[in-house]
Amino acid sequence: MAAKKNVKKLICWNVNGIRAVEKKGFVKLVTELDADIFSIQETKAQPDQLSEQLHNIKGYESYWHSAERKGYSSVGVYTRIKPMTVSYGMGIKEFDNEGRVLTLEYSDFYLINIYYPNAGDGLKRLDYKTSFNLAIQKYAGKLSSKKSVVLCGDFNVAHKEIDLKNPKNNENNAGFTQQERKGMDELISSGFTDTFRMFNQEGGHYTWWSYRFNSRAKDIGWRIDYFCVDDKSRDRVKKSIILKNILGSDHCPIQLDFE
Repeated sequence: MAAKKNVKKLICWNVNGIRAVEKKGFVKLVTELDADIFSIQETKAQPDQLSEQLHNIKGYESYWHSAERKGYSSVGVYTRIKPMTVSYGMGIKEFDNEGRVLTLEYSDFYLINIYYPNAGDGLKRLDYKTSFNLAIQKYAGKLSSKKSVVLCGDFNVAHKEIDLKNPKNNENNAGFTQQERKGMDELISSGFTDTFRMFNQEGGHYTWWSYRFNSRAKDIGWRIDYFCVDDKSRDRVKKSIILKNILGSDHCPIQLDFE
């Protein structure tokens, strides 16, 4: 009998406040989804603000990179596989003080959990986000010269017109400006693949819906959460899906099965 292939189940979810989603059954959901690695963004918390329950989900170790400003940004990872190393940020203070990047090194790949900046009202943070995009691209490219890289997180951009319900009405809005879409183009041209598009080329698939206007019920959404892998690792991707029916945040989780 052939040995079972070593496929790892990875989940990624912008929880929009881990303390809020805890009240909606987050711990039970982590257990039910049974992922090997569960990455979360926009936790809006520092480790000392988390309950014992959140720190001690059975079978998982947890790691956190939090913003200096309380209640803002921040990322975390629950993992069943003990990492070789954990890196907090990219070594760039202007980004690291917002708690946006957490890297776990495993024997055969790096996982980079990212919460990209939002360009903001009036695009006031567009330049900051553009600089962040370039820094991530350089950082991930350097790691990919050593071993496989998996990028996951809320990228805060819909890449193509098919990635949001109303592209024409949003052309100059945060998350769909030419500059932000170009940043995604540059990441892909630098050697990374949007894994969802390896399996699905259709529109109508979203990961975020505004809380306004009953958008989720009407499925007026955006696809702004991604799993990307470096191109040399494409053949390790076995599945990339959106878990649309899971509630609790304005985002839904996404899943990558990685060999």
